Amino acid sequence: MKSKLSVLFILVMALASFGAPAIAQDMNEVSILYWQASSILNPYLSGGTKDIDASAIVLEPLANWAPDGSLNLLLATEVPTLENGGISEDLTSITWNLRDDIVWSDGSPFTADDVVFTWEYCTHPEAGCVQGDEFVGVVSVEAMGMHQVTVTFDAPKPNPFRPFVSHIQPILQKAQFGDCLGAQMSACSDENFAPIGTGPFVVEDFRPNDVVTYVRNENYRDADMGKPFFDRVVFKGGGDAESAARAVLETGEADYAWNLQISPAVLDSMEAAGNGQVVVAYGQAIETIWINGTDPSPDNPDRSVWMEDGSNPHPFLQNMAIRQAMSMAIDRNIIATQLYGRSGKATCNFINSPASNVSPNNTCDQDIAGANALLDEAGVLDSNGDGIREYDGHELRVQYQTSTNAVRQNTQALIKQWWGEIGIETELRNIDAGVFFGGDPASPDTYQKFFSDVEMYTTGSSSPDMESLLSNNRCGQAPRPDNNWTGSNIIRLCSADYDAALDELSSTAGQDARAAIIIRLNDILVQEYALIPLVYRSSASSAYANSLGGVDINGWDSEMWNIEDWHRADM
Repeated sequence: MKSKLSVLFILVMALASFGAPAIAQDMNEVSILYWQASSILNPYLSGGTKDIDASAIVLEPLANWAPDGSLNLLLATEVPTLENGGISEDLTSITWNLRDDIVWSDGSPFTADDVVFTWEYCTHPEAGCVQGDEFVGVVSVEAMGMHQVTVTFDAPKPNPFRPFVSHIQPILQKAQFGDCLGAQMSACSDENFAPIGTGPFVVEDFRPNDVVTYVRNENYRDADMGKPFFDRVVFKGGGDAESAARAVLETGEADYAWNLQISPAVLDSMEAAGNGQVVVAYGQAIETIWINGTDPSPDNPDRSVWMEDGSNPHPFLQNMAIRQAMSMAIDRNIIATQLYGRSGKATCNFINSPASNVSPNNTCDQDIAGANALLDEAGVLDSNGDGIREYDGHELRVQYQTSTNAVRQNTQALIKQWWGEIGIETELRNIDAGVFFGGDPASPDTYQKFFSDVEMYTTGSSSPDMESLLSNNRCGQAPRPDNNWTGSNIIRLCSADYDAALDELSSTAGQDARAAIIIRLNDILVQEYALIPLVYRSSASSAYANSLGGVDINGWDSEMWNIEDWHRADM
């Protein structure tokens, strides 16, 4: 007997040495691995994706965004429109009819009072609510009965689908959170770590910055359909992106791994093991080179400050021929295919989704010869033969900054080479991401201060409607010392045509009409070369085991948006 056991042990160890996948989960449990661990289960107190997604397993909004950018109803009976009377004729209010068959996981009824309370919770004057911007312009939220609620705005809102839409704004139970208003928000540990929800699962145990376990919500509205299909969810945090991918694609230790920001070649080799698949979803995330419209020179007392009289322009980047040549010199296809793989697509549009918003008017194939000819024609010449062109007494030397990230540093290196081929010398600079995106007004290295000629990073939209994103570039909204460098207009743009189009967008209803204006705004940014779009990035890049079915990765909302549909697939 001992001999047989020894042989069995040797065989097991031999299989392990060849990387045989482990049997990770039973039929009734799904294992999810986020290499950034959740620290709280209340998205009103954290904007981190890890916390929003962990919360989305329990908490629900009135509706969320489906992968195609359409509204997916959860707690409401229909999408409000002008035609059905849900949106007022003057566009100043939206009325949601709520389902009357929803109960909280504790069995108590879900009503309009919970929706009203959620607004009061986030907009309390002493609240530190992360999602407060989603309620800007809301003057009241009123229960019009047990199962109807009206949101009223201070001005017409052609796109009223921000409050209570998407998992960043779920509905909280008034009975549970009623004593957590204002300064008490963060102090309510029991509530923030184990919220009562209407979603498919309830929290069983939460260890912050480690693991959350959930069990089936027996009061879930679709329980009679067998949903959710799992009895238990384990939401584990920690590690890194590569180890998370390996746990799903090679070892079989997990069913789902999130945010796989690793080399495309490494990811492809893992996927080749045949245990799982990598999936990506696209929303509106765009890797962009932002061009400083102001003078960032260190000896300039108004360094990178937009002046209303236009007296502080960049010494040579105000010349559109130079900006255009910089764009023409770049091979976006090489950047996308070699550095991003399946998680990025070459683009020369700033707005890339939904399809109705995408401009057909822009092309951007690399053209080094054309860029040189353009500069020659514009009189931007290399007068002394040192390989660097000059304009108005200034040599074309640019500093190009971004966050510290291997893909971004490789992108910088390629672009430096291409700009060198058209007579522009480039100094590369990378800054720790925590500093670059940190927003510390005392730091000289934040992207808002923009103490550089050009910088590169990704921006995007949490909604398929692009008005909020495009409004960032409105005149007068530039970061400045007097607003602690918190303005949204990073490129310091001030265009009357652009602002007029924004005003038109803010008063226009109807998807087709709005899409036409969005395309016009995109074209102003792109064709004036106020910025240089590079890569349309996937908003989500994850992996799941072949044994897991029902996954529909979402670039617009939480990746957990339809976890009630996940199931153990036939192999």
